[in-house]
Amino acid sequence: MTDLVPIPLDLFDHLGRAGLDVGAILRRAKLPRSRFSVPKPQGTTAEFFALWRAVEEESDDPGLGLRIGVAVLPDQDNVVSLAAMHSATLGEGLRKLARYKRLMCPERISIDVEDGEARLRFEWLLADGAPPRLVTDIIFAGITNLAQRGTKTSLRPNRLEFIRRRGNEAMLRRHFRCALRFDAPRDLLVFDEAALALPMIDRNAQLLAVLLPGLEQAVEKDGRARTLADDLRMALSDSICGDRPAVAKVARSLGMSARTMQRRLAELGTTYQEVLDQVRRRSARELLANTDLGIGEVAFLLGFEEVNSFTRAFQGWERTTPARWRARATAPSARSLS
Repeated sequence: MTDLVPIPLDLFDHLGRAGLDVGAILRRAKLPRSRFSVPKPQGTTAEFFALWRAVEEESDDPGLGLRIGVAVLPDQDNVVSLAAMHSATLGEGLRKLARYKRLMCPERISIDVEDGEARLRFEWLLADGAPPRLVTDIIFAGITNLAQRGTKTSLRPNRLEFIRRRGNEAMLRRHFRCALRFDAPRDLLVFDEAALALPMIDRNAQLLAVLLPGLEQAVEKDGRARTLADDLRMALSDSICGDRPAVAKVARSLGMSARTMQRRLAELGTTYQEVLDQVRRRSARELLANTDLGIGEVAFLLGFEEVNSFTRAFQGWERTTPARWRARATAPSARSLS
C-alpha cells in the first residue's frame, strides 16, 4: 500500500484567508515549502497528520475544520468525488466513495447498514494513532456537504461518533444538528438508512461510464498488491469491538478455512496472533491517547477477558503500563511534539 496523501492545491490559500501564517505552520510541522510547489503535492500519512497538528497549534479557531470541509470537499477535480456526486442515489455514491477512496490515500471508508442506520467508518490504515481533530472534522463536514449538495436537501446525520475527548460540543451540534458521542472506539458518521435511497440530482450516467472503467482497473491492481496479512488486519479491525474474534470466523470472512489461513500467513512470515497483536496495539494507543475511557473499558473493547491480560500484553508492546503510557501521551509536552 502506497503511503501518499494528496494535499489540496488551495489548502494554503484557505489557511491564509483564515489569518494563519503558513510558513510558521510548515516550520512547526517540519515540512519544507518546496514539497508543496509541485502540481499535485503529496505527503505521507505521518506528514499529513503533522501538518494538521501544526494547524491546530497555530489556530485558535475550533470551527476551522468544519469550514474547510465545506469549502474544499467535494473536490470537483477529484475523480472519486465526481463518481460519488454523479451516481444515481446517495447510497450508490457513498459506496463508490468507500470503494475508490483508498486509491487516493491510505484511508479506508466502510459502510455498515444495520438497525435502520447507515454507519460510515473512517480508518487511516498506515497511521500510528488517531487522526488530528481537524482531519476528522474536515471529513465529517465534507461528506455531509457532499450528501446535501448531491441530493439538494438539508440532510443531516443521525449521529457522529469521535475517537476523542469531549470538546467543542456546542459548535459541533450547531453545525451538524445531530447527536454526538465522544470517547467512542471508532470514528463514525451515521445517516438514517432511508437516506441512502435519495436521488443524486446531478446524476450523469455518461460521465460515470467514462470514469468507472479506469477506477475499477485501479481497484483490481490494488487488490493484487494486497497480501493476506493486509486483508486479515482489516478484517480484525472491523471485528474487534468488545469481542475476541475467533480464528475460524475470521478465516470464513476471508473465504478460507482456519488451517489454510494459518498456512498462508506462515508463508508470509507471520501468524494470526502477530497480526491480532498489531491491530490491538494500534487500537490501544489510539484509545488511550485520545479518549477518557478507563483502562478496563479499553481492555474490553480490544477483546481481552481481563484487565490484567491487557496490561501484560501492553507491557510487552510498549515496555510500560497502559496508565503510564497514557500519562506520557497526554502530557502537554507530548501533545506539542506529536
